[in-house]
Amino acid sequence: MKYKVVQPLKPPSDEEEFTDILEERRRTTDFGYALRTFNPQPYKGAPTLSTSDLNKAVLESQYLCYIIKEIAMETGSSVEKVKEDASRILKEMSHNLQLGFIRLMGYTLNKVFKRLYRSIYVNMEGLNMLQQAIQESPVILIPNHRSYVDFLIISYILFTYDIPVPVIAAGIHVAIIGGLLRRSGAFYIRRAIGSDKLYWAVLLEYVQTIVRTGYAPLEFYVEGFRSRTLKSLVPKLGMMDMVLEPYFKGEVFDITLVPISISYDRVLEESLLALELLGVPRPKESITGLFKASGVLQEDYGCMHVNFGRPLSARQLCEGKINWSEYNLIPRNLPQRPTAETQDCVNWLAHLIVRTQEEGSLISPWSLMACLLLQTPFTTLTEEGLQWHQLTEKTLWLRKLVLDFGARLNWPAHIPDSEVMSSTVALHHSIVHHKEDRIYLVQDEDPARQDPLSPEEGVMRMAVVVLMLVSYRNQALHVFVRPGILATAIHITKNTRKDELFSFFCFLQDVFSNEFIFIPGRAVQDFEEACSLLQKCGAVHISQQEVIVLETGLEVLSFLQKLLQPFLDSYQLMFRYLCEKEDHVFTEEQFLPDVRNLATKLILSGDLRTFEVLSSDTQKNVLSALRRLEAVTKSQQKEYKVNKAAVSRTGDILCKFICDIPVTIKFFLCVLRIIIYFTLLSLNILIIKCLYCG
Repeated sequence: MKYKVVQPLKPPSDEEEFTDILEERRRTTDFGYALRTFNPQPYKGAPTLSTSDLNKAVLESQYLCYIIKEIAMETGSSVEKVKEDASRILKEMSHNLQLGFIRLMGYTLNKVFKRLYRSIYVNMEGLNMLQQAIQESPVILIPNHRSYVDFLIISYILFTYDIPVPVIAAGIHVAIIGGLLRRSGAFYIRRAIGSDKLYWAVLLEYVQTIVRTGYAPLEFYVEGFRSRTLKSLVPKLGMMDMVLEPYFKGEVFDITLVPISISYDRVLEESLLALELLGVPRPKESITGLFKASGVLQEDYGCMHVNFGRPLSARQLCEGKINWSEYNLIPRNLPQRPTAETQDCVNWLAHLIVRTQEEGSLISPWSLMACLLLQTPFTTLTEEGLQWHQLTEKTLWLRKLVLDFGARLNWPAHIPDSEVMSSTVALHHSIVHHKEDRIYLVQDEDPARQDPLSPEEGVMRMAVVVLMLVSYRNQALHVFVRPGILATAIHITKNTRKDELFSFFCFLQDVFSNEFIFIPGRAVQDFEEACSLLQKCGAVHISQQEVIVLETGLEVLSFLQKLLQPFLDSYQLMFRYLCEKEDHVFTEEQFLPDVRNLATKLILSGDLRTFEVLSSDTQKNVLSALRRLEAVTKSQQKEYKVNKAAVSRTGDILCKFICDIPVTIKFFLCVLRIIIYFTLLSLNILIIKCLYCG
């Protein structure tokens, strides 16, 4: 089955064609699929290496031998002893890719995927470009990371289309499952390496030997770990720096980077992710846990889209950004610290990859509906319900806006809109239910519980469902964030001058750079893009010096402002907590539960209407933002020290946006205005009397 992504604003020739790879699998036997001839075309310059040959090349490399001798001198150990330690590290780390286990995984995944998903759509043009790129240069596959399924799906697709199966950087190593994945191409990296010089050296040489030789495509997640909020994470630069260094040193002519966007209608771990964000420990990854999770096979998870992006040449992207002479001064086999210029280039490139992943992802109807449901009062969603026709009308309005903004949308063109939305709601029955022409949030209740819930427990139960809804809204945020920040800047500053709006736009980008992905050095382009999109949808008129709000654009601007409101409310609350906290020093372990308790009280009192402040992800992003703004510092003992004046200044700027002020504050402001009014009136009377008498 083939279909085209809904992108009516582009000419038909530019529309991306996706193919359902499960359709043929459903017509053939699983054994036939697993045992068919597998004949991939590898990198033309790659030597024929076995796993043991690869490990031997790593241990005997000039670089690792140099580091081993250096560590032996520093620690007083023998070279043989340090070399044994290096060999042990490599054994713990390295993959053991075997075709037999690839076939076994193919057989297993075939059965599982046909059970879980209606369709798995792949863009064949991107896959064909990848097949060609793998033969011409070392290839790095960089998918986004939203689910454990990400780890399996790329290998499954490449095996299906006779493309070399990648070796994959992994951070988990579970008994039995870990062994199976190792034989399927996974190599394992410790979650905490610290300052272990030998481990870093073995890892660096292992990764770079794979890249230099073109042994196999190398796959890793530039975000570092799985996103628990389903929105993009700020990239981690360690692995990106490792894979690019052979090119910087001139050891390979070029390296091809392939961004991959994986989009889910419904994520397997949706409830577990929400619980993790609320501080509930993640279940241990084990065989027992796998069998306990077998109930997921009875659920429907809709469709998955895997969009292989256009291959990117590191040579072309880095042209003019690197000073090659720095690498010519030191022998290649010696360790070398990257220059500030190189680090900036790697950072820019990593952000570019994540941004490309975002642009390649497909937005589902449910993501649009989640955006709208979260702008509805929770009392309405839990008690009265939102009228179905209202949600339908607003969703279709939002669909047009998303397409105006140039996003990819997987809305089926051959199915009536009402049917698309009804089936979407049915798919997400764990979050909402459709009853008597109204939509209600699911009340998460434990039928085995006898005693009533405390108010605080009730908030946390509701938070699980809301954060699940938030995660699906987050899948569409990248489309709206730039025009949303401009809409927020217009609202806060009450200004129309482009220069002043740009200054505030940059401030908000800086504050929220842990929440959203902004490519370094592109603030001007981001601002111009935001202006262009708002003008395109008729929200504003852009002149040489001004951004003028149009009457026809008030609905769009209101939607965008409300979309960012939870982030502003959450940050403001945490700024308030830090300013009112008696102690200037605190730890993350103190901060997270204290903020959660404060937010719970405010939600119960009605003074706070966002549950996102309860998320540990949001809380940690605030600390990161304040560290970057130098309002908070972190010691080596992992203690934070707060500069209350700096936090207060940032909070004061954001505070202007809080339109829905709690009743108590409204009353206080009202009283304050009355006092000021009568004070001024008294002064005027006094002045008149003085003038009259004088």
